[in-house]
Amino acid sequence: MCGIIGYIGNKNATQVILDGLKKLEYRGYDSAGIAVLNGNGFSVCKEKGKISQLIESLNGGTFEGNSGIGHTRWATHGEPNKTNAHPHLDCTSSVAIAHNGIIENHHDLREKLSLKGHTFKSDTDSEVITHLIEDYKGQGFDLLKSIRLALKDLQGTYALVIMDRDYPKKLFAARNGSPLIIGLGNN
Repeated sequence: MCGIIGYIGNKNATQVILDGLKKLEYRGYDSAGIAVLNGNGFSVCKEKGKISQLIESLNGGTFEGNSGIGHTRWATHGEPNKTNAHPHLDCTSSVAIAHNGIIENHHDLREKLSLKGHTFKSDTDSEVITHLIEDYKGQGFDLLKSIRLALKDLQGTYALVIMDRDYPKKLFAARNGSPLIIGLGNN
């Protein structure tokens, strides 16, 4: 089963997210990834296999930044590998998403977006979400309206956490049929 951890606060996001992902290991998964937002954009690391392999890929270091998202994936679309692991970015690397669920109309959405010039890097159903948001932003809609329009295009189930590099202190979350828990704490 998939699991998502998102964090915004005063601590280094990498360690908080990795600690959260470790707590989800009992659920079963085949790959894991993390995206942390800093002043230069997203730093992303993804690995096939266990969270320990993700940590090893980070070479014991952490990405700088106080906000980010992490994900453990159980493959439904596309084989378990680094490329298909979440989080996924759009063409401009401005939007990052982690998704639990299944987007049933992803083939149609992928085809439509590809014809508009979007380049997909993964074989997942999830990546279409980042490109939908990017596409609506490119049409002049603000981020929140772009997210809402993208969600209207999706058929299926989802729990989503979305980040945008222009909003480093915000996480956007949405769900349809999949569980989602949001916790708020001091700082």
